[in-house]
Formats: sequence, structure tokens, C-alpha cells
Amino acid sequence: MSQRETIRAFEQYQRSRLEFVQMVADRASRPQNIETLQSAGTMALLRPLILDVVPSIQQTAALALGRLADHSIDLAEVVVREDILLHLVHSLPSKNRFFKKAAAFVLRAVAKHSPGLAQAVVACGGVDAMVLCLEEFDPAVKEAAACALCNVAQHNELLAQTVVDAGAVPLLMLCFREPEMALKCIAASALCEICKHTPELAQAVVDTGAVPHLAQMILNPDAKLKRQVFSALSQISKHSVGLAEMVIEAEIFPAALICLRDPDKYVRKNVSTLMREVVKHSPELSQVIVNCGGMSAVIDSLGDCQGSLRLPGIMMLGYVATHSENLAMAVILSKGVHQLALCLSEEPEHHIKAATAWSIGQIGYHTPEHAKAVATANLLPRLLRLYMEAGSSDDLQVKSKDALKSILKKCTYLPALEPLLYDAPSNILKHVVCQFSKVLPHDCTARRLFVTSGGLKKMQEIDAEQGSPLQEYINIINSCFPEEIVKYYTPGYSEVLLEKLENYKLT
Repeated sequence: MSQRETIRAFEQYQRSRLEFVQMVADRASRPQNIETLQSAGTMALLRPLILDVVPSIQQTAALALGRLADHSIDLAEVVVREDILLHLVHSLPSKNRFFKKAAAFVLRAVAKHSPGLAQAVVACGGVDAMVLCLEEFDPAVKEAAACALCNVAQHNELLAQTVVDAGAVPLLMLCFREPEMALKCIAASALCEICKHTPELAQAVVDTGAVPHLAQMILNPDAKLKRQVFSALSQISKHSVGLAEMVIEAEIFPAALICLRDPDKYVRKNVSTLMREVVKHSPELSQVIVNCGGMSAVIDSLGDCQGSLRLPGIMMLGYVATHSENLAMAVILSKGVHQLALCLSEEPEHHIKAATAWSIGQIGYHTPEHAKAVATANLLPRLLRLYMEAGSSDDLQVKSKDALKSILKKCTYLPALEPLLYDAPSNILKHVVCQFSKVLPHDCTARRLFVTSGGLKKMQEIDAEQGSPLQEYINIINSCFPEEIVKYYTPGYSEVLLEKLENYKLT
């Protein structure tokens, strides 16, 4: 074989390797090809190619591996078993930016599936390698590295702590200074995943000055960035009063309220989530949000969305109302009860109905005035129906029952209570009758209406166990009326009168 033929053979070999990895990378991007590639033993064929002498072959082989690992946990586990991660990480320092980006993609794809696979990325030195990639000049490499770290941190406290201990947080903060919007987004997302686990991890992020940097981006025109920023602020705020106060002190509000009218529905949802996480901690934090117009803005936004997008706002109203009578009255005066009534009737999902029932209960349990506001919105029969329906989830039944009981204990508005006399089971009925026994002895007009509306008649029809609290309440009510009226409405009394008529003899 001549020298030219030898060179041609090597060129053909190189060309074939490149064509092969390009074909695999292209086909791996389409899910319908994955099974065929897997059954053909593609992983084992790609493994030596990530160490190829030709950079373009290395990079494309890594890209193909990343796409395969991204597809399923089974393929990601094959990448780990074949020791591919170790080869990628060890060769990173000597490689160019294109290979580093592709290698970060493989680590990201493996780490996303499970804590065990994320731990495999840690074990091979992948986290430290990605932190070094955050110091690269190329923003695309930084973005890929941040995404890999995000996928590691998302799983649990231990993995997130590993990312923090590797020194990632300050470098993620520096990404906010870069002009590339995608890099800012993934940096905010990574901080969010770190913060969500524990107060200590959230504090570690806050200590780097993250809150002011995030606050500066809440009005950025990019919707994806705003989503991640508000999500990160929510994860910081949720852990403690102190962390929530730091978010408030960064003057997030009232500027963030503008985003409740954002065209992007997930931006609106994440703003509501942030407000929910702030107000749940204390009356003082709730009052801050109320004073800046946040509660009214959330109530308005509930009318413009559906489904899960409503959930944070619904719960936010409940948390505000929980803290005090005044805050609950603020929800009522802002027409929050009306909006919650609409949510209860419009939403088909049981978990959303359950949250709505809980919030209604938090509003109505304070005083008779609060309970009346809920009762006049015709919410008591709805709560009763949700509690009694066999198709309601266990959580919905419990939340509806608890809300109903807590409101009934304060409700003295009898016109709203009377319909429940006919439909409520005994465990609810005793609370309804109890309220009548408290009001009727002191209200002459109410006693008259109770008779003319049929309430007294219904009271005599209730089958209560002797000596039970229910029977005691009935006895108190009966004592408010002349004995002959009570007898008149007692079942069977008409037959007694007829019998007397038959036995009556004219003198």
C-alpha cells in the first residue's frame, strides 16, 4: 500500500467516525429512534469516541451521549455504569469550550433523573468541574454548567449543600452581570433549587447578596427571567420571618404588583406564590402586603385566571385572614369572599376546592360578623354539599367539614343557618342547632320567623339521643315557645287531636 493510500485510509476512518457520531447525535434528538439506538449498543460505541484525537468527534460524541441520557433514567444509568462521566470530567481541563459545553450537557442530563444519579455526578467530581466551568469566559459554557448544577441541587438538601460547598453560589451571582438572558435565567433557577430545601441553604444564598440582585430584575421585560426571579424569591421567603423580611426590605413591593398583570401566566402565578410565602409568617408581614395594595391586586387577579394558577392567590387570602380579625375583615371588604365563592363553584379540581374551603374557613371563624359575611355569600350549603358528596376527595371532605364547623360556631345569622336544618348530618347539625339555642332566647323577631318558616316544626322532627348535646340544644329552643305551640308541631300530635275529637261528647 502506497503512502497516499495509507493516508486516504486514515482520512476515511476519521470521516467515518465523524459521520457516525453526527448520525447518532441527530437521531438521538428524536424520541422514536432511542430504542433502536439503545438496542444497537450505541453507548458502548460512543464511549471511546469521547476520547478521540479529533475534537469535533469528541464534542459530537458527548452531545449524542447527552441526548441519550436525557431521554430516560435507564440510559442515564448506562452512562454511569460505563464510566463515561469519569472520562468526561477528567478530560475537561484540557478541552476546548465546545467540548466543555457538551460535557456539561451530559452531566446535566444524568443528574436530572434521580438523587442517585445526581450523586454519581458528584462522586465523579462533576460538581467541582462545573464550578470551574462557571469561571469560563464563554457564556454558553457557563450556562451549561449552571444548568448541570441546578439539576444536581434540585433533589435534596445534601446535594444542594454539595453545590454550595463547592463555591457555586458566588459564581452564579456573577452570571447576573452577563448580558445573556438565558444565562441569567438558569442562574436564578439554580439559586431557586438551592434555596428551596432548608433555611440554612436559603441563608447561604442570601448571604451572598442574592436578594438585591434578584430584586433588580423583577421588572425585566423577559418573561422567563421574571418567572425564575419570583420563584427564587418565593423559595427564600418561605422558610422564616427573617428571610421574608429581607425580601420585603429589598423593596420588592409594591413594584412586583405590576407583574400580577403580566401577559405571562406563570409570572403572575409566581408573584402570587411569593406573596403567599411572605404573608403566611406573621400579621405584620401580611399588613405590609395589604397596605401596599397587594391583597386587592391578588383578588382581582383571581378573576383573570383558572385552575392551578389560582391556587397561590386562594391560599394567600387564607393566610392573611388567619392572623387577625382586622386582616380577615380586610379580605371581606376587598370582596375576597365573593371571589373565593366563584373559585369554589368554577374549579373542578378537588385540591383547589379544598384550598378554597380552607381559606373561607379562615375568614369566617373570627366573629359573628365574619361568619355572616361568609354565610350571606351562600357558602355554607356549598361547603356542606362538598363535605357530603361521596365523590369528594378525603382532603376536600376534611377541609369542607372543618371550615363549616369553624364558621358555624360563630354564625348567628339564622336565615343562613335554617336551610342546614334539613340537610346536615348529625355531626354538623348539632353545631347548627347550638347557634339557634344561643340566639332564639334573646330575639323575639327571630322566634316568630322560626315558627313561620317551619324551623320549629323541623326541630321537633329531629331524632336526637336523650342526654346528647343535640337534645339539650333542642330543649333550650323548645323552652323559648309556649308548650301548646311546641306540641302542635310535634310529629303525631295531629292524630292525638283527632282522637280527642272522636272521643269528645257534646253535653
